[in-house]
Amino acid sequence: MTNSHIKEALQWRYACKKFDPTKKISETDWTTLKDSLILTPTSYGLQLMKFLVVQDPEIRQKLKAVSWNQSQVTDSSHYVVFLTRDSIKEEDVKKFIDRIVEVREVERASVEGYENMMLGNLVKAPHPDPVNWTKKQAYIAMGFLLETAALLKIDSVPMEGLDPLAYDKILNLEGSGWTTAMTVALGYRSQDDQYQHAKKVRFLEKDLIEYI
Repeated sequence: MTNSHIKEALQWRYACKKFDPTKKISETDWTTLKDSLILTPTSYGLQLMKFLVVQDPEIRQKLKAVSWNQSQVTDSSHYVVFLTRDSIKEEDVKKFIDRIVEVREVERASVEGYENMMLGNLVKAPHPDPVNWTKKQAYIAMGFLLETAALLKIDSVPMEGLDPLAYDKILNLEGSGWTTAMTVALGYRSQDDQYQHAKKVRFLEKDLIEYI
């Protein structure tokens, strides 16, 4: 992959306003998109997030009604709801440590220091704003997903125009420890979407990047 290929993909993508509901993402491409979510970096590596891929048409219709009736909810090929933890618990840390031991094939004692550090920073001295902190991690995953989609020439749109509490109710999240943060719709643009022809508006490099 060349530098020009990456830049062209970033120039090509836009926030798709109207999807073609007849076009679906292939299983091969969806696997790559899934991998971008799984491989996203997060603070401590904890991955305090979950991704609900809503496939049921009836559920999508209900979500559309609490998403300002935006057509992307129902017309996109894949609709991903980003969930984050509403608190950080000791079992979250221990689950991650168990995974380290399993993948790296090390003794648990060798990572006890890291475990205790996370417990001390996030659980024993509770994080002052766990919902906001975990939501920031989800935004990293969103960025990875959007760029991966662009490189695959798959259209996307990040969406915050929704009622999170209504989503939680529709998705039966109440009391689960998970809460809706944002969503991403993925698929292929409709030829009727006039926004695909609009010039991309961004500030100049000199306005955004400074070297010191």
